[in-house]
Amino acid sequence: MDSQLRRRSLNRKKRRNFSSSLKNQNPTDSIKNNSQKSFSKISQEHRKKCRESRLYKVWIILMLSLIGLIINLFRLQVLQAQKLQKIAESQQTTKSNPFIPRRPIVDRNGNILAIDKIAYTLYVHPVMFNKSKQEVADKLSTILEGTNLENTLNSSDLLQTFNQRETGIKIADLIPQETANKITNLYIDGLELIQHPQRLYPQKELVSEVVGYVDGENKGQAGIEYSQQNLLERSTDTIEFRRLIKGVLVPDKLATGFLQLDDLSLHLTIDSRLQRAVRKILKKQLEEYEAKRGTVIVMDAADGSILSMASEPSYDPNQYYNYDVKLFKNWAVTDVYEPGSTFKPINVALALEVGAIEADSIFYDTGRMRIGTWSIFNSGGGGGTRTVTEIIQHSSNIGMVKIIQQMPREVFYDGLKRLGLEDITDTDLPFETASVLKERNQFLMVPVEAATTAFGQGFSLTPLKLAQLNAALANGGKLVTPHVVRGLFDSKEQPYWQLPLPKPKQVFSADTTTKVLAMMEKVVEKGTGKRAKLSGYRIGGKTGTAQKAAETGGYSENAKITSFVGILPLESPRYVVLAVIDEPVRGDGGRVAAPVVKSVIKSLIDIEQIPPSSVRE
Repeated sequence: MDSQLRRRSLNRKKRRNFSSSLKNQNPTDSIKNNSQKSFSKISQEHRKKCRESRLYKVWIILMLSLIGLIINLFRLQVLQAQKLQKIAESQQTTKSNPFIPRRPIVDRNGNILAIDKIAYTLYVHPVMFNKSKQEVADKLSTILEGTNLENTLNSSDLLQTFNQRETGIKIADLIPQETANKITNLYIDGLELIQHPQRLYPQKELVSEVVGYVDGENKGQAGIEYSQQNLLERSTDTIEFRRLIKGVLVPDKLATGFLQLDDLSLHLTIDSRLQRAVRKILKKQLEEYEAKRGTVIVMDAADGSILSMASEPSYDPNQYYNYDVKLFKNWAVTDVYEPGSTFKPINVALALEVGAIEADSIFYDTGRMRIGTWSIFNSGGGGGTRTVTEIIQHSSNIGMVKIIQQMPREVFYDGLKRLGLEDITDTDLPFETASVLKERNQFLMVPVEAATTAFGQGFSLTPLKLAQLNAALANGGKLVTPHVVRGLFDSKEQPYWQLPLPKPKQVFSADTTTKVLAMMEKVVEKGTGKRAKLSGYRIGGKTGTAQKAAETGGYSENAKITSFVGILPLESPRYVVLAVIDEPVRGDGGRVAAPVVKSVIKSLIDIEQIPPSSVRE
């Protein structure tokens, strides 16, 4: 009962307190409270809408991204599939052509003229030496000085080089395998040998004008290394490498025996024995007469094969980079000159061939004559009445002009064209220059052109072309193709491929050439070519001394080019030997060039075992 009374009393007290608080409350506060409640409700609704809006935007972005991803996947997987596959293959695989040595070049007797070998470059890293620098220098110099390497350093030089820096010092290049083995066997840390292929020319400059050289990329740049690139290069399949996960390249689908090389070599017509003798003879004569340069050609007139072709000065193809680039051309093939009197037998053959003269025709040599405003004269004065043989024997310019005047100029010009003047010989040697003949109208309308051509001036040809024309006199009138390549042969000397030669062109009759050779024999017996006479052998020849054309026009007063061409043995003509000496300080063709041909013929007789002629001396 008491407890109920207490609860009632407490409730009445709370109601009084609440009534009192209502009386004391401000009406404005009540409004504010209501407003706050209303604003709070609105804010909650706005935040709710904002959240919904953001979710919607995120959803749109996700959907657009998904659509973009699908489109990009379609582009990559469908539209660009092939392109990307190729890119992936290029990144994961690589193709390489392995180093394949070029085929060797050998002479007619099998002597190696060019061959590929492995060579080394030596670098030293002194910081890694496990022995003293002095000891390393002493041991290295002992090995290197025993080789034929260029710029070999002695012990003191090596020690000085070691002190330049601590690593990466290049000591020697083109080190052969044998020397590299000796260096390796020293077991000295810090000696690094870098292997690389090298084209080696064991004969050095002996046949450089014929063989040529290859550059650092193993590509021929001169001689038959250039012209016969397709025969010298071996072909092989490309190797494909696959890249593993760690980046290591391994061969992919490598067939067994893919690097099996053939045993073919390129055989030349050159005889190194004769070439060595020719070069020695030529060099000696150039020194004696202080000549600018010289060349000698020995040709087999039967088929045009060249047994020797030497030019001086020359170069060592092993170190071509140390020489003037002008030496890389074979000027017997690339440079034209006015042949002078060595062309007179060719002109006589032309006149005989068309019936303009006979072998016993006689002409009066006045020693001097005028054609228009030009004076023409002999170097040795007049000779009076002379036969054709005597005109050749004494090299009469006036006599030659009168011989040529027996032909209409158009017949003479057509004869020169028939011999291939203005054309190349089609030799297998590169960079051949065509002969230069005056334009037809000028030749026919200006009388002095035919007159100067009669004694070998006013036109120009290469030494090789002159040798080819004299070969036609030797072989019965056939124009053969000069060449140095025999073909590709295997290790058993069996032919795999042989050089196809065009059919020789008949330009003279055998009767004509026999008559001209008899005239040329008199030149050697008792004419201007007596210095080429060789006891026991019948040799025909012709000297030549021609003024050189000046760069400013006309002819130089001092510069001349001397030459001599010889044919032997006359009872059965086969070999043509031509020597051309450019700008000797003194002497003429008979004095400067004829002795060269005589000495070369001696070597040729020994090598080819040519028997003496069965005639009186």
